[in-house]
Amino acid sequence: MVTRVVQELALVGVRVELPNNQPIVLLKEVEGDRYLPVWIGAVEATAIAFAQQGIEPARPMTHDLLKDALEATGAQLTSIRITELRDGIYYALLVFASGVEVSARPSDAVALAVRVGVPMYAAEQVLEEAGIAVEEEEQEEEVEKFREFLDTITPEDFQTGS
Repeated sequence: MVTRVVQELALVGVRVELPNNQPIVLLKEVEGDRYLPVWIGAVEATAIAFAQQGIEPARPMTHDLLKDALEATGAQLTSIRITELRDGIYYALLVFASGVEVSARPSDAVALAVRVGVPMYAAEQVLEEAGIAVEEEEQEEEVEKFREFLDTITPEDFQTGS
């Protein structure tokens, strides 16, 4: 059996990439200097931003519902893993205490991990392929920019016109 090296990630934040108004979630190695940008949908961006800011919507969002269902059934989510990047698409797994692993979109996995409070990991191969190394001085500036962004964001920022 081949053991895959994984790195723990921390959620830096969610932002809208201009000029396309495409939301991204930015993750960073806990013990390293690489960032992993993942392009996501508007609904998932809102869900992650809400959870990160501690905002509870009047009615549960899908990720809140899944968290509640896990709690009600006693299923324990232990971590999420971003396992590969293939043809520009990220793949992830929800990892349960029972040993069961369920395929998930990384955006949904991150939204659930933030709600449940479990660690997030990425395969070293994913970070080698898509990770962006940023010098420490630049990191502090980027983190500050994300904090400023999170302070001003509203759910409407993620809505797209039809």
